[in-house]
Amino acid sequence: MAGKYFDEWTVGERIQHEIRRTVTETDNLLMSTLTHNPQPLHLDIEAARASEFGQILVNGTFTFALMVGLSVGDTTLGTLVANLGYDKVVMPKPVFIGDTLRAETEVTELKPSKSRPNAGIVTFTHRLVNQRDEVVCQCLRSALIQRRPA
Repeated sequence: MAGKYFDEWTVGERIQHEIRRTVTETDNLLMSTLTHNPQPLHLDIEAARASEFGQILVNGTFTFALMVGLSVGDTTLGTLVANLGYDKVVMPKPVFIGDTLRAETEVTELKPSKSRPNAGIVTFTHRLVNQRDEVVCQCLRSALIQRRPA
């Protein structure tokens, strides 16, 4: 099991997730069509070329989902009870087809669960960074995590 138990985390702990991902046109097209998002900036090369960006913008929901997905193996795989929420999602820079993205995580808060003595709440700050070391997405993720079994 790759994920850590609530008791194993410390505030301030940082992880540089090893898996990286180069975004493809197929990634963007699938996410946009699966979610019924017809935004021309994601799907219409002529509209995208006429925009200030001059090229297709990758769907932000893909960017967000990739950031969380890249973090799971090192954070909550096998120990998660439930994700409780995502807050303060920001996308300060655009993502383009061909960008290679990597994720970083910092533990920002630990709180024992009041209703579940066998679990606690870990708040992670996740960041997604492109090949130019620009943060392209960031959020706070609250996760209910199992405590280590007795």
